[in-house]
Amino acid sequence: MTSTDVTTPALDLSHIDLHYGYVRALADIDFHVMPGEVVGLLGDNGAGKSTLLKVMSGAHRPSEGTIRVHGKEVSFHSPSDASEAGIQMVYQDLALVDAQDISTNLNIGREILRKGPLGWLGFVDTKAMRKRAESELDRLGVRTAPMTRPTEMLSGGQRQVVAVARSAIRVSGDANGVLLLDEPTAALGYEQTKLVEGLIRRMADQGIAIVIVTHNLPLCHEVADRVVILNRGRKVADVPMRGTDPDHIVGWITGARPSMFEDRAS
Repeated sequence: MTSTDVTTPALDLSHIDLHYGYVRALADIDFHVMPGEVVGLLGDNGAGKSTLLKVMSGAHRPSEGTIRVHGKEVSFHSPSDASEAGIQMVYQDLALVDAQDISTNLNIGREILRKGPLGWLGFVDTKAMRKRAESELDRLGVRTAPMTRPTEMLSGGQRQVVAVARSAIRVSGDANGVLLLDEPTAALGYEQTKLVEGLIRRMADQGIAIVIVTHNLPLCHEVADRVVILNRGRKVADVPMRGTDPDHIVGWITGARPSMFEDRAS
């Protein structure tokens, strides 16, 4: 975790409810992540992890509750609203353009236009974008393939790193934002997983708040400072990763262990 003394959460959700008709998908959820903190969001299938992540990213609007970003109350009507507030989501499908090179993928949506008439016509400055991409990856401590290599030629781990780095670049800066990762190591091998783990910790060390939805408990042991566990749409545990018995975590996930909290949502 970053050494900066920060007392205001980068993202703070309070009393979040979400209804799909008569179905209560999320019930009175409190959740926060501090700048430079990695929080693992755990739970069995159907526990509400992805639904809560979609609330954070602006894809779903909560039926009730409050969302604050760096202490300021916000209302997200779309993912673009969350992005403008400094929240970036990396989905399992990565959303990379396979036929384009690494530099182009890193610069999607913030292309540098060429100077003069060619820029007026929409021609991009590929050399300038490549130089900026290399500088940004150096700052993140990322070493991937050459910037000119198409992403379809990268390994699974390299593709994941490019997708995560692209979002990390957008939330870096003076007011570090929030990075949401949905199963970032799914279908990756050991070495590729280690590559992603290293990037996650380096981003946290630079002050970025990170939330990881995963079924991979070893990943949480490696990178998470804290874990929040959901069961049937309710928060049942919020504990530091280090020093917590793994059997207790599994018990909260499966429902064999009682919730840490009084059930306010019943």
